[in-house]
Amino acid sequence: MKKIIILGGNPETGVLVEVANNMGLHTIVIDPNPNAPAKKFAAETYDIDGFDIDGIVKVAKDNNIDAVLVGVADILVKPYKEICERLGLPCYATKETIDAFCSKDGYKRYCAEHGVQDIPGIYLKKGEPITKPKNVDLPLMVKPVDSGGGVGMKICRDEEDYNETVKTALKFSKKGIVLVEKYMDSNCDDMAVYYTFKDGVPYLSATYDRLLTRLQGNSSPIALGTVYPSKYTEIFVRDVHPKLCELFKATNVKSGIINVQFFVENGKFYSYDPGFRLQGEAPHIHLVNTNGFDHRKMLLKFALTGVFGESNFSEQNDYYLGGKIACSIWVLLKDGKIDKIEGFDKIKTHKNVKYIVERFKEGDTVAPEMVGTERQVLYRIYTVSDSILECNQTIDDIKSSLSVNDSNGNDMIIEWLKPWNIDDYNFKK
Repeated sequence: MKKIIILGGNPETGVLVEVANNMGLHTIVIDPNPNAPAKKFAAETYDIDGFDIDGIVKVAKDNNIDAVLVGVADILVKPYKEICERLGLPCYATKETIDAFCSKDGYKRYCAEHGVQDIPGIYLKKGEPITKPKNVDLPLMVKPVDSGGGVGMKICRDEEDYNETVKTALKFSKKGIVLVEKYMDSNCDDMAVYYTFKDGVPYLSATYDRLLTRLQGNSSPIALGTVYPSKYTEIFVRDVHPKLCELFKATNVKSGIINVQFFVENGKFYSYDPGFRLQGEAPHIHLVNTNGFDHRKMLLKFALTGVFGESNFSEQNDYYLGGKIACSIWVLLKDGKIDKIEGFDKIKTHKNVKYIVERFKEGDTVAPEMVGTERQVLYRIYTVSDSILECNQTIDDIKSSLSVNDSNGNDMIIEWLKPWNIDDYNFKK
């Protein structure tokens, strides 16, 4: 039995561990949290920090490890590369991809060099005076350059709040750097693109639109759901895709996957937040159900062999998903203790529901500090429909079936995903 170390222990990484188990691999999950969700699926676990390169290399050598792979965690891509290099094992990351995609400051630099428009902003370093970007007014978005999932991010609407938020955000950055950007408000649309790299060629595998909740004060907006393909697919492929491909070429990437998000304002794309690894949104789940290839299996096989994807990948790849409409429904919770969940079993049997990622159960508590981050997600529900009308009906079915209440009987769901505009998603290839 081949042995693989998987770095990180969040619930989304747990899905990767399950796939590895089903492939007959002996899984070892490494995460400093002894109760990390992914650990319950693993054959073995170690309570080691993902940045303890020496400690992880020792575990690998002591156990005659055959492969190492990072899960759903941006910050662990760099140590993943260093561990693989020490062990002489396949790794999809390069020095350039880490520079470009694993920190917000590196990505802005690559965007500037390759003509990809990003969000206007500045960097502030620990110990430097706190200033504001020129020609950009409040409100401003403050975020650590090297964190993800909304951690440490906040919208600032006045000077006092801005100064205090910068000081707080710096504590969440290992680099001691925060990014201050124009706040892209509710007048903007939010979309993302998902690429597969095979043999150095970037293939656009999916495009999707994101609907965000803005009912959480100054916390970072979190997705309520997504729909595939994006209504902006055609214009993206025409105007932005060629520039991104040049950027990718400069990173010397040969294998792997990347997700890049954009705000769209008055027809202009503003790029932000790349993720060079499996995503919490998990577009790969939709691609399994529409195009027939599984990025999780592809990455696991790559970790063992150094070969990414089958020879017929280009024939399978179709960012229009064969005419299907895919949708992810995120159920976001208010803070408090979950007393009762009703309707979950009914949702699981819905004909269009393909998969559900479950993060909480009855009796669990959503802490106040989780609100405004992806840690407040109860479920991600993955659906595939034949049309946008059927997709909207599925959203209504799930909404009418599911209820989540605290001990006082209060509804804990913040807001539901609204139906998508039918005219935007009747595609003609």
